[in-house]
Amino acid sequence: MADVVPLTSRVEHDGGSDVVAVEEPMEIRVGGEPLAVTMRTPGHDEELAVGFLHGEGLLAAGTPVRAGLTDDLAANIVEVDATLTRDPGARRFYTTSSCGVCGRGALDEVLLTAPDVGARDTPRVDRALLAGLPDRLRQPGFDATGGLHATGLFDTGGTLLSVREDVGRHNAMDKVLGRALLDGEVPLHDRILCVSGRLSFELVQKAAMAGVPVLVGVGAPTSLAVSLARECGMTLGGFARGGHVNIYAGHERIN
Repeated sequence: MADVVPLTSRVEHDGGSDVVAVEEPMEIRVGGEPLAVTMRTPGHDEELAVGFLHGEGLLAAGTPVRAGLTDDLAANIVEVDATLTRDPGARRFYTTSSCGVCGRGALDEVLLTAPDVGARDTPRVDRALLAGLPDRLRQPGFDATGGLHATGLFDTGGTLLSVREDVGRHNAMDKVLGRALLDGEVPLHDRILCVSGRLSFELVQKAAMAGVPVLVGVGAPTSLAVSLARECGMTLGGFARGGHVNIYAGHERIN
């Protein structure tokens, strides 16, 4: 696994300077047509584009896909060559680094396309292992800037398999899941996702779409995140810190 080295910049302040995370827009195109614009930390952009499309239910696991930056690298455009599961029609997405896609579908829409991980023979996990996963995240970008979120993909033994950092928590997860999708590993029925911040509806949505049975975070969950996790049969843990974790859904997987 390659080291994660997010792009950073140095800014002046009060006679000194700080290293800060770079934030730039990126446009996702499919078949030459603009579909989404996201504010992200540059790097692993192909993974981000593919992960985003899969999380929105537009790209099925196993679909042949190619993605790459256009020749004009300064334009921050990623072109995806793949057959979408449906025509997005007039729907276009604008995402920010903090709130994700504005106007996304409601909980019922996700349940129509996300696999029911509760119906599968997914593994059990020790509570102590879940509580300690945030300490195993590798976050050099955060250490340097204090301004990046991280998502890590773990096996059920607690081994870190991949990790990505980004100014957007949803982008970091898209990059991790996009990598798994490109490697042909989705659905991820025997994996755990850990995030460095709060647990929002969109993060549960992305995990559910990838078939991940267990999601844990350092921060608090939202009400809709808990509802979606319960409906999808996922295990959701929050406030994982200091050797403790609160389980909000899917207690049956916890030892």
